[in-house]
Amino acid sequence: MIAFRLIQGIGAGAIQPVSLTIVGDLYTAQERGRIQGFLASVWAVSAVAGPLAGGFIIAHASWSWIFWINLPVGVVASGLFLAFLHEGERRERRPVDAPGAALFTLTVAALMVGLTEAGEGRWSIVGIAAGIGVVAALLLAVQERRAPEPVIAVSLWRRRPIAAANGASLLAGMALIGLTTFLPMYVQGVLGQTPIVAGMALTVMVLGWPMGATLAARNLHRFGLRRILVCGSLLLPLGAVAFVTLEPGSSPVRAGLGSLVMGFGMGLLSNAALMLIQEIVPWTQRGSATASNIFSRNLGSTLGATVFGAVLNHGLAAAGGTVTADSLQQALAAGGLPGDAETVRLVLQHALHQTFWAVLLISGLAFATALLVPHVALGRAREVPAE
Repeated sequence: MIAFRLIQGIGAGAIQPVSLTIVGDLYTAQERGRIQGFLASVWAVSAVAGPLAGGFIIAHASWSWIFWINLPVGVVASGLFLAFLHEGERRERRPVDAPGAALFTLTVAALMVGLTEAGEGRWSIVGIAAGIGVVAALLLAVQERRAPEPVIAVSLWRRRPIAAANGASLLAGMALIGLTTFLPMYVQGVLGQTPIVAGMALTVMVLGWPMGATLAARNLHRFGLRRILVCGSLLLPLGAVAFVTLEPGSSPVRAGLGSLVMGFGMGLLSNAALMLIQEIVPWTQRGSATASNIFSRNLGSTLGATVFGAVLNHGLAAAGGTVTADSLQQALAAGGLPGDAETVRLVLQHALHQTFWAVLLISGLAFATALLVPHVALGRAREVPAE
């Protein structure tokens, strides 16, 4: 399963930046915000609808269908690409930075192992993982400086607008995965609501995301990219405040409002950050710049799942109970709680409260990073591809 997930990830990693780069090539700065707003809306809907569909499939069919369902979807997507995507081909052999890719994978894997084991209190493994991660990161830095086609283009990341916008996107991706992973668990396990209500508390984020993306697209020239990006990043901690104030007797409406605000902020931030990055690079670097932003957001989701999972495990262990994150997820999927329900609910409240504070902290860091983004004018002259 891991091997085929790797293959699937390679395909997804190719499609996302290429599709957004095509939009950058086909549309002017005045039109691009609207089109990318549509794409952001599609991504937001898919990000929430996918897990909900997976839960429905597991509840009413064999678990293997969560994998099989991707085959017809992939075939349809491939057919649409073949039918409608036509371009002039220019064949050129380019070197592949395989050592850089391997070192980067090792660096991230070591970081994830260290964070996961820290949540479990296994400090000897944390030390080993940290040592491997540091060595791999140093070797990666050396490799990327000498590679002709580096996986991580140092020349791009040295530029303040790109580094700051990607940093904000990474932290926003972390905050978002904390919301999508643990909010349904809180609504169902602590507030005692049904799985449908828990899903709805998260699904309202789908309303906020396209609203924010559309609003950003329509007001790019009125307010500027930086103001929209900063405004979107500010809404992340404002929305996260709703989660740290949740109590066992709270209404799920409060959770839904926080989810809506954070989704709205993500719509503003993600659209403005991508537009900003595409505006400051020449045509020849637009694909790499776009990929760097998509990569940052996806890396944030990966790291966020690990970081917040470690915080949750630490909170569960600190409560002195025998409840684990795995047992909680299994019990919630079955519609109940493991062991004595009231005791587990108190333990879960304590652990998730810490997790939501971590989400608020990461959201605040995203806002602080967004403040470092300088002003970038729309429509500046760039290189254009030869006909």
